Amino acid sequence: MVMGLCLFALGVAAALTIYRMAAGPTMLDRVIAMDVLVAIVVCGLGVEAAFNRHATTLPILVVLSLVGFVGSVSVARFAARDRT
Repeated sequence: MVMGLCLFALGVAAALTIYRMAAGPTMLDRVIAMDVLVAIVVCGLGVEAAFNRHATTLPILVVLSLVGFVGSVSVARFAARDRT
């Protein structure tokens, strides 16, 4: 019951985020939406790992978090350099 509710909420959040990615007026809006989508995927994997009680998903969560962070920082640095 709780897992279903969590996955439903994450699914709604993912759908709204995908809409923002498609309708975002600027590239930075799309990048932020992509970062939010990565965070939603990490949360979904965390829910799945908690429900099945296994820790083998932890390296995947760490790698996805690092990829999302590095991607966001890279785009932010590129956008900041582009404006000057």
